Amino acid sequence: MRLMDEIATAEPPPAPGAEQHLALDLANSAVTLPGGHSVDLLATPAAAERWLVDRGLAPADTGLIETCASRLRSLREQIRALLAAHAAGLPAPAAALTAVNDALTRAPAASLLHWDPDRGLHREAAHPVTQIVEHALAVLASNAADLLTGPDAERLTACRSTPCNRYLLRHGRRHWCSTRCGDRARASRAYARRTQAKTD
Repeated sequence: MRLMDEIATAEPPPAPGAEQHLALDLANSAVTLPGGHSVDLLATPAAAERWLVDRGLAPADTGLIETCASRLRSLREQIRALLAAHAAGLPAPAAALTAVNDALTRAPAASLLHWDPDRGLHREAAHPVTQIVEHALAVLASNAADLLTGPDAERLTACRSTPCNRYLLRHGRRHWCSTRCGDRARASRAYARRTQAKTD
């Protein structure tokens, strides 16, 4: 049972293209595995912080709270919606476009000017954690926009091995995010051919 728990929570290897495109990596941070298992690398504030730190988007010990982790998961779902529409040749969902554009424009560029009776006019940055998260969201949103409008957009596809829900950049005829998914898809096709041959 312990081995199954480890398999269910193990982080899968990056899909092709995820190392070059942070947005693709973000989209694939929630994975459906065989046997009804799933892995969400952003499930908790600590997990989301680790994901950001590992990708150079936040310093260690940022102190992410659930609100921040929730914003990251929300952007992930909107980016996934854009990737899904693109891979299927459908128009981009308006809500997803709005969310990505909002993330692009929210990153603070400077400390803002404030007034209070005791201090008078003064400049002050937003809450440091909020600033870190908004910067990370802007970087991820910008990367998603670059991916969807750049030269790699034509290679973007969904993994064709059920139940996998990851996205990848296609290389040649490869339509799977990992060797494991490719093996599973080939085995499924072979089984379908054998079953069909028996019924004919």
